[in-house]
Amino acid sequence: NINEKKRSCLSGFPSNVKMKMQILILLALFVVGAMGGKYSKELNEQKASDKNNNQVEFRIAKLNQVWEKAIRMQLAPVRLSELHSDLKIQEKDELQWKKLKAEGMDEDGEREAKLRRNFNIILAKYGMDGKKDTRTLDSNRLKDHDVKEGDTFDDPKLDKLWNKAKTSGKFSDEELQTLQREFQHHKDKINEYNIVMDTVSRTEEIHKNVISPLEGDMKEHVLHQKHSDLKQRMRNLNQGFERLRKITHEGYSADSEFKEPRVIELWEMAKRSNLSEDELDSLKEELGHFETKVEKHQHYQEQLELSHQKLKHVEALGDKDHIMRNKEKYNTLAEKAREMGYKMKKHLQDLTNKISRNGLQHNEL
Repeated sequence: NINEKKRSCLSGFPSNVKMKMQILILLALFVVGAMGGKYSKELNEQKASDKNNNQVEFRIAKLNQVWEKAIRMQLAPVRLSELHSDLKIQEKDELQWKKLKAEGMDEDGEREAKLRRNFNIILAKYGMDGKKDTRTLDSNRLKDHDVKEGDTFDDPKLDKLWNKAKTSGKFSDEELQTLQREFQHHKDKINEYNIVMDTVSRTEEIHKNVISPLEGDMKEHVLHQKHSDLKQRMRNLNQGFERLRKITHEGYSADSEFKEPRVIELWEMAKRSNLSEDELDSLKEELGHFETKVEKHQHYQEQLELSHQKLKHVEALGDKDHIMRNKEKYNTLAEKAREMGYKMKKHLQDLTNKISRNGLQHNEL
């Protein structure tokens, strides 16, 4: 017992000396505790470092390599910001997996295979997979047409539907902007599907060409999981297109809950799930907060793009002081956009998992 030991140590001293020594001991313990807390906080908040003690952006070497390559490629500021958010999510998931693996979990390697697939999707999404990125223009997976001048979404069904919406007279200017975001989101989902399909096809080829299946990228059940993922993505695409077709024909209803495509998609997913009315009401409120976060992120992305254009303009003029001020503003906006992007994507991931855990109705195609 610590108190008994303390009393034993002080037993030979007068009472006034005992009191002073007890105060000193308490002060010493308080200082040590405070230093320990400060140390722990600083340790947790400090940036990762490489073997040479140089600060790096991520704690996982391969993610730093991707980030550095993206900077060398001079990706557009908004794309760079989006990549940073995706890499932060990947880092969080990989560190979480390492902890689970150390505890003896993920024995079948499913989580590891999913992480590897997600990493390959990130590489393909930002054109860093060593393949010429022709998916958005000449993919033969979901479309097989020649892109014509005036096409907005590189997809004949989407372009036909969009042109119909524009000329229908059912939408105000603000509603058309909202609808255009929904169409763009659907186009992005098609591109993402094509990337995933391409990634799965290539990993299947690797799987077929190895001597032993155990040496391959996946086991059979992981292959099955990949195809289930593709099937779910295709199901979501079909449901998304059906929603666009319905809105184009009927217009937006007066009681439309949300405006942001990702939020709309989550709400539609939730309504198809087995959630109770109370759970749906609670989720609807949370989706409202999430929509605010998405809008705030978009605002920072727009400001980042404007700041980048201005920086390029002042760099051309050559005024060093002016360049320095604009560069500082640009860097601040870039950092804020990355931070908001990560929070938004992390929230999106959490909401998707929550809806899935609470009983999505998985109807086969």
